[in-house]
Amino acid sequence: MTRIRLIAPSGYPHDRAAMARGVARLHDEGCEVEGADVLDRVDLRFAGNDAERAADINALATMDHLPDIALSVRGGYGATRLLEHLHYDALRERLAGTSTVLVGHSDFTAIQMALHARSGLVTFGGPMLGPDFGAETLSELTLPHFWRTVRSPAAEARWECGGDASLKAEGMLWGGNLAVLCSLLGTPYFPRIDGGILFVEDVGEPPFRIERLLYQLHLSGVLGRQRALILGDFTHCRHSAYDNGYDLDAAFAQIEHVTGIPVLRGLPYGHAPDKFTLPFGVPARLTAAGGQATVAFEAYPHLAT
Repeated sequence: MTRIRLIAPSGYPHDRAAMARGVARLHDEGCEVEGADVLDRVDLRFAGNDAERAADINALATMDHLPDIALSVRGGYGATRLLEHLHYDALRERLAGTSTVLVGHSDFTAIQMALHARSGLVTFGGPMLGPDFGAETLSELTLPHFWRTVRSPAAEARWECGGDASLKAEGMLWGGNLAVLCSLLGTPYFPRIDGGILFVEDVGEPPFRIERLLYQLHLSGVLGRQRALILGDFTHCRHSAYDNGYDLDAAFAQIEHVTGIPVLRGLPYGHAPDKFTLPFGVPARLTAAGGQATVAFEAYPHLAT
């Protein structure tokens, strides 16, 4: 039986019906769900105070029997407040080389960045309890790809990237929410990754802010050290009349122009129902041809069969 431990490093679970559906579906999948008490915690906009939420992560360092999956319940904001309080050395000693899968997206990007920078751990960008396992209508992509990935030693993501780009690249796969990622630049929690394959997504940001965030990565030298940039979903972008026709396409074209690195679009990942499960911090192979792109990856934690 797959043991899943719920963690809540960010916002409180405001959609209780979605959380209940998510737990029920995990039970239907034959999973044992632990840590459901995190679903009852509320402190302002957070799923408990900072100490409680940090303890969700730090507890993994001292457990005699690790869960198969540590699953974030939702995003929001709050994970950044925990980074100074995580036990990085102990987490590395307990988790490195194990099969435990740590997974989430959105604000969970902060935890992923910090764990890789300070502990060298591989985590996953992927579904969360409420928005994905608990969705009213399940995506035909998200959960099947999640289970295939975490139950196999190697996997891939294939999507329509458009255009006529022809590309072959190898490097470390990493990324997540663009705003969260940029918020950690200049801190000890931003990993130094050279020759990587970076994927990013965001929600609720107008095109000029997305361009500004990408410029921040460019001007800080991060984008120039990557072999490719993969653009995921940028949902609920707020255009205005003042944009005068300037849109995401214009922003992305500008970034591709100034960085000179390959930029691929259309990756199903982010704040949309369809999302791949992508390991953060493993070797990957990226290919693109004929409007199709594939990223293949391996050497990540996966469930014992």
